[in-house]
Amino acid sequence: MTEPDGAGPAHPVRTALGTLVRAGVDWGWRTGPVPGERATLHDRPTSRTPPAVSRPAAVLVLLGERPTGGADRALDVLLVERAASLNHHPGQIAFPGGRLDPEDDGPVDAALREAVEETGLDRSGVDVVGTLGGLPLPVSNHVVTPVLAWWARPSAVGVVDAGESAAVFKVSVDDLLDPANRRLARVSRGGRSLDSPAFLVDGRLVWGFTGIVLDRVLDGLGWTRPWEQRVLDVPV
Repeated sequence: MTEPDGAGPAHPVRTALGTLVRAGVDWGWRTGPVPGERATLHDRPTSRTPPAVSRPAAVLVLLGERPTGGADRALDVLLVERAASLNHHPGQIAFPGGRLDPEDDGPVDAALREAVEETGLDRSGVDVVGTLGGLPLPVSNHVVTPVLAWWARPSAVGVVDAGESAAVFKVSVDDLLDPANRRLARVSRGGRSLDSPAFLVDGRLVWGFTGIVLDRVLDGLGWTRPWEQRVLDVPV
């Protein structure tokens, strides 16, 4: 396999991402039962009856390399910290992305547009590998399509609009895979508890939708290491 521009052989991580896109992802998780309750993604209780039609959205799951000294390079993934003033998911760690606009040419175009608006990245350096199946996000009534991509030519990134993002940063994939950084985020409402995969890295908790996607993508790539399922209660 070669890079799309014919520059040479594809990076092995890009090749692995392509294999994952073709195989697909099961959006369940490997957390085991919560005492007295086992709610799957598709059976989660909600505090309101959702509208008949969920709104489409997309996020960019962008992996790339960074130099670590000498000839060594390490993998990382681009994330944003949402502004605390936002109505939905304030202060949470997320992938760049958002709702599809009428002018967007599908989820890929929407994910790239939002990533440019949120982080200032140069979209011409992003090699889109493909999309995964949509994941329901009942709290905001969206179905979100993850767009997997390889950062073929990394560019500078940072906060573009402080009203949208508090920080833009890269997280080391090695740190995400470190068993010491793995957690189960537990959300309790009305006597019911829901667990989901989470990562505690550099003082930031990555959980919820973003934690689920990272968990399933890393697992689908065959990179996950055994980890102790330590529960971390998340206030809501």
